[in-house]
Amino acid sequence: MTSYEVRCGRRLLSLQNAYSAREAVLEYLRSMGWRESEITAVSANALSCAGAVYRAIPLGSEERLSAPFGA
Repeated sequence: MTSYEVRCGRRLLSLQNAYSAREAVLEYLRSMGWRESEITAVSANALSCAGAVYRAIPLGSEERLSAPFGA
C-alpha cells in the first residue's frame, strides 16, 4: 500500500493509503458522498466529479512540485 496526496488543482484535500492512485481518489470522493455513477475517469491517476478534476500523487513525489499551475 502507498500513501497518496489527493489534490484538486494545487489544493491538498486529503492523504489516503491505497494500492493505486485511482483507488485513492475514488475513496476520497466516496467519503465526500459521491456515488460511482457520478464519477468519471480522466486518467490513471485522476477522476472528475461535478466539473472538478481530482488527482492522486504519491506522498513525497517530486511530481507535485513540478506540476503546472492548475494541474
